[in-house]
Amino acid sequence: MAMNQNYGTGRRKSASSRVFLRPGTGKVTVNGRALEHYFPNAVLRMMVNQPLVLSELFGKFDLAVTVTGGGPAGQAAAIRLGVSRALLQYNDQLKSMLRAAGLLTRDPRMKERKKPGQKAARRRFQYSKR
Repeated sequence: MAMNQNYGTGRRKSASSRVFLRPGTGKVTVNGRALEHYFPNAVLRMMVNQPLVLSELFGKFDLAVTVTGGGPAGQAAAIRLGVSRALLQYNDQLKSMLRAAGLLTRDPRMKERKKPGQKAARRRFQYSKR
């Protein structure tokens, strides 16, 4: 069964998402659950739908998303990047609009590694003068 679908990968912090964009009615499933159940927070739901709303294609596609790692905000941002990249695969003309909105930029900020001889990444052990 060959389906007309577009794919996009998104990452943010330690979250990684795979987004499948298929023509449909606007149904979004994240890890097999409805978007409303996976992200109870309206702001995060809005983030996920941002590329579709911006490109005026909201309600024209079904999204099947698999996301792992990170927290809710990182996952939502990873999905957003994945949706943007999948839309780009669908229509190359959307690139300038998505780029201007900053939706195609991979956020490079990651958690800094813990260094040896320190309590955390930058936090040192308490210094005792006496």
